[in-house]
Amino acid sequence: MYNKNESLNFEILSSGNLKPLSKYPDRDRPAKEPVAKKLLNIKHKASVMKYLLTLIAFIVFGTFATQAQVTIKPAVGINLSDYSKDPQTGDYKSKVGWQIGGTVAFGKKWYVEPGLFYVKKSTEAVDLGTTIPDVTYDISGLRIPVAIGFNVIGHEKSAVGLRFYGGPSAFIVTSKGGFPTNEEINNAQFGLFAGAGLDISIIFVEASYEWSLTNVQKDISQIDVGKSRSVFIHAGVRIPL
Repeated sequence: MYNKNESLNFEILSSGNLKPLSKYPDRDRPAKEPVAKKLLNIKHKASVMKYLLTLIAFIVFGTFATQAQVTIKPAVGINLSDYSKDPQTGDYKSKVGWQIGGTVAFGKKWYVEPGLFYVKKSTEAVDLGTTIPDVTYDISGLRIPVAIGFNVIGHEKSAVGLRFYGGPSAFIVTSKGGFPTNEEINNAQFGLFAGAGLDISIIFVEASYEWSLTNVQKDISQIDVGKSRSVFIHAGVRIPL
């Protein structure tokens, strides 16, 4: 039904018949997709892409892990540290510190071995003068070594093996003791180290020497102890995966 006063438009079809045209053409158009639905589709696509990238990363890591031998190495040990510059009077004397942590070795004959240790270093300033008592400097923090090594004798599964290794390290200071209250030290210190390791069954022993590339103190205008030098000795167990 329609109003007689309404004017209707017609379209002439190829068959000769007349097709009435709607007065409201927008009603005949396909409904547009809601904006919220479009956004949901976009988020869904992003989630799918994120899932695919995560899956690819796991596949790549899994492939690497199956190709390279992985060994977990928890360890505990001691260290001896002193400074590169002696005081005007007296001397720096290394005191025994300690460390606990572990590393993960990737590889066979050649290997890469990142690690994380909590370390306490201790150094004593002695013979400063007749009226000046000895002072002990303590620095604690997280040591992050990244070693590249080579098995000279044996390999990662041998009952007996001898290894040499070296690489860079970072030391993040978490606490200090013995320094003047207004003495600021570098909270991030970097160095290089080299060492050797002996493997006997699942037990290993390692010793390394580290040269710091960063001054201990930030302000060296009045007091300058220089850079730290450390010997690390630790032992632990090898847990192959």
